[in-house]
Amino acid sequence: MSLRIAVIGVGHLGKHHARILSSLPGVELIAVADTNRERALEIAAVHGTRAVSDYRDLLDAVDAVTVAVPTEIHRDVALPFLKGGVAVLVEKPMARSLAEADEMIETAADAGVVLAVGQTERFNPALAAARPLVTDPRFIEVHRLGTFPERSLDIDVVFDLMIHDLDVVLSLVNSDVESVEAVGVPVVTNRVDICNARLRFANGCIVNLTASRISRDRVRKIRFFQPATYVSIDYATQKVEVYRLVKGSGPKPSIEGGEIEVVTEEPLKLELIDFAEAVVAKRAPRVTGEAGRRALAVAQAITDKMGAGT
Repeated sequence: MSLRIAVIGVGHLGKHHARILSSLPGVELIAVADTNRERALEIAAVHGTRAVSDYRDLLDAVDAVTVAVPTEIHRDVALPFLKGGVAVLVEKPMARSLAEADEMIETAADAGVVLAVGQTERFNPALAAARPLVTDPRFIEVHRLGTFPERSLDIDVVFDLMIHDLDVVLSLVNSDVESVEAVGVPVVTNRVDICNARLRFANGCIVNLTASRISRDRVRKIRFFQPATYVSIDYATQKVEVYRLVKGSGPKPSIEGGEIEVVTEEPLKLELIDFAEAVVAKRAPRVTGEAGRRALAVAQAITDKMGAGT
């Protein structure tokens, strides 16, 4: 029996949800929903499925949905499905506030259904290849730069771009965030377009993050510095470089390493496969609602430090 699934919101990102889900084995794309009727009809026609304007028409027709609507209505769209026992994958950031995130998490738990958060970078094959090598990071440097305007502007750059890296860092540093410093500037919109944040963890690890949506070039890189080892990930090219200090018989140690093998794949596809498998197996997804909330909490702390609202 196929998993019946629908995509709610088929704009910039949702159209890719529909594309991938329509081709996954064991999954039936029941419908796509969008308030833009013409857009819904266009995407539905491409993938041979049904188009609806009101997502509530699908409450009794699906086993799961992915939610790719503007952040401000994530909670409103997700809750009816969760209450009805329908699994939900909601795009990042999972909600406008921690209170809304908590409501979604509690509703999913009460109904006993899967709630996943679309932190796509967690599924990047380069990160998967590097993860076993990142054992004790002391300093992490992150750059995520996007061109303007390529993104939705209903949220600032921290919730739009930096939250990807916050989720990755939180999944790798086994410690609590102890302090936050941040500066942000609204350059071409009335929201913060470029931000630099510095996180200090209780175990001593320091993370420096820069996110911008006004760059000429697209950059998505993260570098880890730990005792005797340096690991660099280029998310965009899915490349990983590792260098280690090797002590030999001579008076001076040598540095060895280089690029390691990565089996490339589209991260969003891996994310949607994980979600579908989690629903069928009734297991936790890789990025749970709780993980989504933790990234949201740090993003909110950064925004508060900048003195800017969300």
